[in-house]
Amino acid sequence: MPRWLKISALAFAGILILLGAGAYSYYKYIGIIPSHYYETEPPTLPQFSKPAVLIFNKTNGFRHIDALPVADAMFTELAHAHGWDVFVTDNAAVHNPGVLDNFSLVIWNNVSGDVLTEEQRSSLKQWLADGGGWLGVHGSGGDTSYQWPWYVETLIGAQFIGHTMMPQFQDAELYPTDLSTVVTDHLPTPWRLPAEEWYAFDSSPRDKAYEILVTIDTDSYETHGPVSSGWMEGWSDRMGSEGEHPQIWRHRPGQGRAFYSAIGHQPETYEIPAYRELLSKAMRWAMGEPRE
Repeated sequence: MPRWLKISALAFAGILILLGAGAYSYYKYIGIIPSHYYETEPPTLPQFSKPAVLIFNKTNGFRHIDALPVADAMFTELAHAHGWDVFVTDNAAVHNPGVLDNFSLVIWNNVSGDVLTEEQRSSLKQWLADGGGWLGVHGSGGDTSYQWPWYVETLIGAQFIGHTMMPQFQDAELYPTDLSTVVTDHLPTPWRLPAEEWYAFDSSPRDKAYEILVTIDTDSYETHGPVSSGWMEGWSDRMGSEGEHPQIWRHRPGQGRAFYSAIGHQPETYEIPAYRELLSKAMRWAMGEPRE
């Protein structure tokens, strides 16, 4: 083989290695290649002088790169507007026994993958049963499988089975189920949201007597497509009663309060006034405000 051809072959091989390493690092970063890292040493907390909110944003699975910082900032702003202290971290050891007692509300911002140790799982479960408040958005209930059955079966209340694709982001019409409920009493009917990724679940949380707050009209957007077929196919049959496809709900695990919204892939969604107000009221409810 001529020398120039050997050099060219080596150079080409080097480029392929670099491209492969770069692709691996990128897919690892966005969570297509899942991580299995668990923190055991909790972060140092500041001194809180007011009721405190924990905003937790760890991702061992898919990482919503654009939405995470925008949602962190929004929740921080809303908490401060309510007069609460805030602590933001991706260190899962903040869920260690005793550490959670510093917080009145825990927000899981697009958390994905298996993020807690067994001890941390037990700590969160007990803290919630004893009266804590939990709020999760979008990716926090968007894994196709979970290593922690209680989380998906009880805390979320339904298993994610897929989302819109081809097109992934679509306008859709949503409907508040009861406008006398403070959390949703400001919403129009229908409530049209632009360019979001819509989740499908294997069942309706209403089957577990959870309070459904907002449903989506699947006739208002395209649920089928080359990629989503098999995920979204049959959503009407799997989501419970005819015409009801919940996207936001809440319930009372033990003495605690749990609120989940499947909405929030796009960073722009957290800038929509009606959605910000809904999440602001949800925070107050999860914090234990009686009027919410």
